[in-house]
Amino acid sequence: MREEEERVNTLEDLGEQAKGCTLCPLSQSRTQVVFGAGNHRARIMFVGEAPGYHEDLKGEPFVGSAGRLLSELLENIGMKRTDVYIANVIKCRPPGNRNPLPEEIESCKPYLLKQIELIKPKIVCTLGNFSTQLLLKKKVGVSKLRGQSFQVDGYVVVPMYHPAAALHQGGLLVSLKEDFSYLKTLLEAGIEPTRVSEQMTLF
Repeated sequence: MREEEERVNTLEDLGEQAKGCTLCPLSQSRTQVVFGAGNHRARIMFVGEAPGYHEDLKGEPFVGSAGRLLSELLENIGMKRTDVYIANVIKCRPPGNRNPLPEEIESCKPYLLKQIELIKPKIVCTLGNFSTQLLLKKKVGVSKLRGQSFQVDGYVVVPMYHPAAALHQGGLLVSLKEDFSYLKTLLEAGIEPTRVSEQMTLF
């Protein structure tokens, strides 16, 4: 991946490269790579954790129950999945849907960073701890960061609870809806990276 980065000019190029990735052992157990899906020029990008069972079979992110909730939450703020781009920190399903290992995240990180570079979103919504900690480079739980915005490398990171967490812990659903209401507020304010206030800058 790193040796070929300069030759990647489009998401299609990057996706084709990812399909043949063998940088970590997950390549041996996956059904297929789950690269990402959505609008290649999206203002908003969502980044989850890893593909699950249904995503591994279909090759698309967020197509199971968590994906249906994500679509519903988008509709609640007047958006569709075709308006945004959706990806995960790692592109292959961990066995048994376990948490990604540090070495797996490190191997897959260049793909995600290149996706962000090519899409050029104004806002990246990080769903859950893994994507939040990776992009903010801080070992802080999403529960302490949600409801805030952070300027990072030319875009704004908005930490949110993961839809899967809200499905397993019903009490989080209200908080997740609040996260999307906050996103709507940012969009209505016309937020741009250069207009983020100083108090929103990361720690």
